[in-house]
Amino acid sequence: MKFNKIAMALSLGGLALAGQAQAEEGKLYLFNWTEYMDPAIIEAFEDEYDVEVVQNYFNSLPEMFAKLNAGGASQYDIIVPSNYYIPRLIKTGLVQELDTSKLSHLDNVMSQFQDPSYDPGSRYSAPYQWGTTGIIYNAETFPDAPKSWSLLFDPEVNGDYPFALIGDGQVGMGGACAFLGHGYDCTGLDAWREAAQLMIETKGRNTFSGFSDGTPALQQLSRGVIHAGMSYNGDYFFYKSENPEAFEHLEFMIPDEGAEMWVDAMMIPSGAPNPDLAHKFIDFILDAEIGAQLSNYNYYASPNAAAEPYLDSVLTQPPIMPSDEDMDRLLFTPSLEGEQLQTFQQLWSEVKAR
Repeated sequence: MKFNKIAMALSLGGLALAGQAQAEEGKLYLFNWTEYMDPAIIEAFEDEYDVEVVQNYFNSLPEMFAKLNAGGASQYDIIVPSNYYIPRLIKTGLVQELDTSKLSHLDNVMSQFQDPSYDPGSRYSAPYQWGTTGIIYNAETFPDAPKSWSLLFDPEVNGDYPFALIGDGQVGMGGACAFLGHGYDCTGLDAWREAAQLMIETKGRNTFSGFSDGTPALQQLSRGVIHAGMSYNGDYFFYKSENPEAFEHLEFMIPDEGAEMWVDAMMIPSGAPNPDLAHKFIDFILDAEIGAQLSNYNYYASPNAAAEPYLDSVLTQPPIMPSDEDMDRLLFTPSLEGEQLQTFQQLWSEVKAR
């Protein structure tokens, strides 16, 4: 779910290389979010199976989906989409069912991720990491900040300070829906229309700096370019640990009205060049110690119950592990299909155009 630490240029370069991917014995083609994998894990897998892992990157789910539709389903062995794109990938035939007989570590997965709503029975996906999307804000600017979406959507609360909204349409509109009392996971047309109007009005304020996803928003916050924005808990914690001085006054908040919990999962494209090797890779990641190593590297929560004894302590407390109260307010972004998806895309296009 992350833009993370590598520049766009590197990602685009990876995509160019992806177009050259061929089915070669002894190679695994991994299509993942940027800098979302510990290089040491890749090296360990390569040593274990005497293979080469070729990594290519995407910066957004629409980018990933478009690449798969353009032939990527026969170029990659593993993709790592977020939960609300998984039903879309299944319905369009871009992914294949997992052969669970080849996944000896599948039982390590936490119970809440074994039969998820986005993939009943976990027939097509195995969880990779999970996290939350919330508001990052400058606590010096907003010393009495409410634990609320009003920090972004209410000009009386936000005042004269620059702020950004996330560029992911469903997540941004979900925040607007939550602020309006319709719930983060709203899907009704009337609620969407009201949320879209709120987004348009918010865009029209002279303190709105634009749409900024994940890492770019964090960078703008650390430089004081904006004073509030949306990002992911793991990215926030990583940058705060790397540069504590720049992030000294920045706080992460899950609004009381509700926010997003997401899961990124491993899937095998329908035409994967090396599906057997892909199953070996998924099972490797599901190993208890490797699963912990992954989370310890990227600061996101592990969906692997067996990994818990090996996790760094910071991963077992907020902001990485939400409090019980915050967990009750977290919801999956809903999956949209058919006419419902078209309607949402039309509304979101209008928001961006206005």
